[in-house]
Amino acid sequence: MIPYGRQSISEDDIQAVVDILRSDYLTQGPAVPAFESAVAKYCKAKHAVAVNSATSALHIACLALGVGPGDIVWTSPITFVASANCVLYCGAQVEFVDIDPKTYNLSVEQLAQKLEAAEKQGKLPKVVIPVHLCGQSCDMAAIFALSQRYGFKVIEDASHAIGGRYKNEPVGNCKYSDITVFSFHPVKIITTGEGGMALTNDANIAERLQLLRSHGITRDESKMTHASDGPWYYQQIDLGFNYRMTDIQAALGLSQMRRLDEFVIKRHEIARQYDLFLADVSVMTPWQHPDVYSAFHLYVVRLQVGNKNRREVFESLRAEGIGVNLHYIPVYRQPYYEQFGYNRSDYPEAEKYYAEAISIPIFPSLSHQMQSKVKEKIASILR
Repeated sequence: MIPYGRQSISEDDIQAVVDILRSDYLTQGPAVPAFESAVAKYCKAKHAVAVNSATSALHIACLALGVGPGDIVWTSPITFVASANCVLYCGAQVEFVDIDPKTYNLSVEQLAQKLEAAEKQGKLPKVVIPVHLCGQSCDMAAIFALSQRYGFKVIEDASHAIGGRYKNEPVGNCKYSDITVFSFHPVKIITTGEGGMALTNDANIAERLQLLRSHGITRDESKMTHASDGPWYYQQIDLGFNYRMTDIQAALGLSQMRRLDEFVIKRHEIARQYDLFLADVSVMTPWQHPDVYSAFHLYVVRLQVGNKNRREVFESLRAEGIGVNLHYIPVYRQPYYEQFGYNRSDYPEAEKYYAEAISIPIFPSLSHQMQSKVKEKIASILR
């Protein structure tokens, strides 16, 4: 089976992990700060805070921006559930904004309309979480302009997008957002096994993220409520979590960063081959906004196949050894979210996307032979 995604692990990656295993620090050592520094420098952000997953990063990002009971946060319905779950973890309410029919990202037009209506109702969001689906950045300048007008904060869910660019600047620079979140799951652009990171240009937000990822504990006497009892002393000054990244994970991530641009270039080569081949097949290939250089975490096609439905095509491809997948089921369709009373008719573009989308294999080690097989099987099934 050719999977839709796969990590690429080199001998240098393996040696980097072995070196940590032979060192004095498996966690809370120097590797995590080194990895944070490398990502921050690459993305041109001032601060980076590594955690054990992008879900954790989203959670503490919401908390760092003060999200809590009584607040409303908006995000895209076409995303992994973590983009919405992080809001519920904080006791807040999540609402969705329909997607753009070309990029499949959160629609700026729909966002503007929804904000205008929400202002009249006195129900503006505290935070908006645009999701860079498949590695293609949302229109962050337009979203930022709306944030300035309506007073909400912005968390970029860039779980798919490290290595991508927007307006010739790296995704993650936080020029148009308060916080950007990356994922390092094995199928993402680079991996730490499991892991995530939150980037920001605000020193106070960075400090809050650091506190929340490690139990809300500080050893900084300037932040304590009273004088230290001695060199062993620490204080828990907030209710935090054990969301730390290990040095083992960070060493792998730091090694992978050296090949980040190479990975993204390879993904673009594969995407171009698909674009050319699928031009004559009854599918809609991904459209790329001219302001964006996608990280191409995913290559999503939308079926235009007449008598064949998506399930039939999906199952036929799986039977032929092509590990296609679906990214994603609209979050509001999940049984847990149905209790909140979302109306599917409010999200017509998300519904159309869900009816047609299939993710086909794309990862750096996808060989020409494997890609040829993918193309041949898609063509034979659709034709």
